[in-house]
Amino acid sequence: MLRSAAITAGVQRSPNRAMLRAVGFGDGDFEKPIIGIANGYSTITPCNIGLNDLARRAEQAARCAGAMPQMFGTITVSDGISMGTEGMKYSLVSREVIADSIETACNAQSMDGLLAIGGCDKNMPGAMLAMARMNIPAIFVYGGTIKPGRLGPCDLTVVSAFEAVGQFSGGRIDAEELLAIEKNACPGAGSCGGMFTANTMSSAFEAMGLSLPGSSTMAAEDPEKAESAARSAEVLVRAIEANIRPRDLITREAIENAISVIMAVGGSTNSVLHLLAIARTAEVPLTIDDFETIRQRVPVICDLKPSGRYVTVDLHNAGGIPQVMKLLLDAGLLHGDCGTIEGCTLREVLADVPTEPPADQDVIRPLSNPLYPKGHLAILKGNLAEEGAVAKISGVKTPVITGPARVFESEESALEAILAGSVGAGDVVVVRYEGPVGGPGMREMLSPTAAIVGKGLGESVALITDGRFSGGSYGLVVGHVAPEAAVGGTIALVEEGDSITVDAHQLLIQLNVDAAELQRRRSAWVAPAPRYRTGVLGKYARLVSSSSLGAVTDPV
Repeated sequence: MLRSAAITAGVQRSPNRAMLRAVGFGDGDFEKPIIGIANGYSTITPCNIGLNDLARRAEQAARCAGAMPQMFGTITVSDGISMGTEGMKYSLVSREVIADSIETACNAQSMDGLLAIGGCDKNMPGAMLAMARMNIPAIFVYGGTIKPGRLGPCDLTVVSAFEAVGQFSGGRIDAEELLAIEKNACPGAGSCGGMFTANTMSSAFEAMGLSLPGSSTMAAEDPEKAESAARSAEVLVRAIEANIRPRDLITREAIENAISVIMAVGGSTNSVLHLLAIARTAEVPLTIDDFETIRQRVPVICDLKPSGRYVTVDLHNAGGIPQVMKLLLDAGLLHGDCGTIEGCTLREVLADVPTEPPADQDVIRPLSNPLYPKGHLAILKGNLAEEGAVAKISGVKTPVITGPARVFESEESALEAILAGSVGAGDVVVVRYEGPVGGPGMREMLSPTAAIVGKGLGESVALITDGRFSGGSYGLVVGHVAPEAAVGGTIALVEEGDSITVDAHQLLIQLNVDAAELQRRRSAWVAPAPRYRTGVLGKYARLVSSSSLGAVTDPV
């Protein structure tokens, strides 16, 4: 029985029906499924500015398919706008707020299905957490990627603007070129254009069967995006009839498929955090070590920004995620029997996709000629990260460094030192007290990493943090260091000048200080006072788990 029909049936429920009549229900509508359309529309970010049009198309299609769509809003945080500021602490927190708001709206009104529409980074994992919690038929509609900006012969993304700051600081470009990059980097609606976090997570959800095939790489401003939103609503109505639920699709095998696709396309470090959280919510066993296992067998076959040459619209034109998945499936690197929201298997979805990528492009390479023979997201462990850390090693010729620690207690102080030229080749920059508890909220370090690259130090300086990295970060960067500094992790004990080794070949992150000295420092360490005691950040800091568990706020 439909949840909405059950709560509104019978004379004893007439007050409920009266309320619904006021919003447009007629006599014949009370037995139709109520579909909640969670609309992340916002004018604060290009990622979400086009979502209202998609929501209206989905609403119309759902109504025509025999459902009663009801729209409600949910929030978004623009990572690109808040990056490098105190506001960035709210970004990861917004994932939980989005999940909570969708769960609250759908369960309070006994909705029968959910169509979630999102654009910026946390919209997708936030919606997926809600889907996994409620387990009512659901589909995700991605708002679409932005088209590349242009300056002369070069494609630009938002990361180009962050790197330009470092280039200007290092004297490599002048103020006029810096302004020109700023003005041309983001030409219109859509999420950041490389294989950054938004496009990574949209690709993962397509791989898991929770979004329509091909939809994860469409451009926000292209007509096919709106058509895909309408078709998604039609598919959801059929999924409600067939009782296809998120936990039918969010299986161990489906999550492994998502990780394999993320490795193949060179996706964001944030995917590790989000998939751990989704798996835990769906009660699927998954650990941070599983990412390393899959990395060892799946190569990077897509040449995409931030470390590569192409943007996501180029990937779409080359065949998109279906083409990537078909190559992986044929090589035995995907589970083809996983289900999809359309009611068919992944193997059936990919049946008509070519077995080889198009010959007239080099965005997607054949597995016989990968960009890198192994995945790019390495899980490092050692005395500096007993629970693990995530290193993004794509584009780094030699992902090994031993050097002196340059210790900073915040992102701002690290950026200031980098721009001032006081960080040099061979240094290991340590940014701490930026973890889930300590930040709180695990700020992304795009500003300092982009400044390092912009100054030409991307191959010779490592940056490690208990915070996160933007999907646009690249170079020898290691994030999610756990346990974090605020709870007494070893990263809190590092002193200026200490020798640190980062070795992605050996999967090692090591503070080269003897055990006795570390114990002395540990005995003297005092936990800092919380930076926030009230409000959403205060609540988050009290509830949040380790990044190695997905930084979830439910009890672990």
